Amino acid sequence: MADRRHKRDTDARRTPRATLVAGPLALVATASVISLGVVLSDAPEPETITARTTAADLQQATGGSGLGSRDSVLSRSSDRSGLTTVEGATIEKAETKLDRVLAKKAVEKAIAKADTKLWTTAPLNLWTEPGEKAKKVGTVAAERKVLVTGRELYGRDEVVVDGKARWVTRGYLQEEKPETGPATASASASCTNGSSVPAGVSPNIAAVHRAVCAQFPSITSYGTFRSGGGDHGRGLAVDIMVSGELGWQVAEFVRANAGQLGVSYAIYSQRIWSVERGGEGWRPMSDRGSATANHYDHVHVSTF
Repeated sequence: MADRRHKRDTDARRTPRATLVAGPLALVATASVISLGVVLSDAPEPETITARTTAADLQQATGGSGLGSRDSVLSRSSDRSGLTTVEGATIEKAETKLDRVLAKKAVEKAIAKADTKLWTTAPLNLWTEPGEKAKKVGTVAAERKVLVTGRELYGRDEVVVDGKARWVTRGYLQEEKPETGPATASASASCTNGSSVPAGVSPNIAAVHRAVCAQFPSITSYGTFRSGGGDHGRGLAVDIMVSGELGWQVAEFVRANAGQLGVSYAIYSQRIWSVERGGEGWRPMSDRGSATANHYDHVHVSTF
């Protein structure tokens, strides 16, 4: 009797053979799904991963898991261009706005439709595209008419030069011919309004003061040395205390005479111009939090 009871108890607890077989198979299938998920999740954003295969192809790519169907979308974006392959499944890369703008047909269409010319208000660099991979391929002088397409992207306007699409910094094209440029600084300029800069500043800063004072005698406040290091601490910078439209006149005067005065760069009204990137004109700067920090109440000039 004991033996029979023991046999019945053992049989009652025995795991069915079908379950023993199905368990490992389920584990294999799950591992296949997880493996595919890991592979796909490693694809960099903002690429779009879209299966372009039949169900049978996907089954083969996923180890027979049978996941997915034709054209099943596996990412957040539906904007696609180009093909690549991941673990046997064909995927498509996202087409960016820059890609669409630089597409050959789009460029040809923009050039063909361009029928407006605008004046340049400053010397401008010509770039191959508006993106980070842009290469400088020339310059266009100030007070020149250029054909524009009307397209703009990433702070640059598209123009047509010698039949080719080029890009220039936005904000330096206008319908009317610019007025005569800023005056030329005189080598013999002298300051007669009583303002001065302290001894110890660089000769270039002294020259900037004399030139600006002679051209704009109404400006009497100049700031040079201050603690904190930098160009001011070394006597290589001056703040010309002025605002409004007069400030722009001073800033343009300094820019136009940068070579003669030894100017490295100038800042005014949250914009910067530098010798190194002179062809880009006045470039916007980030907000520093106040009118003074953003240079709305003075023109900052740094010299070599």
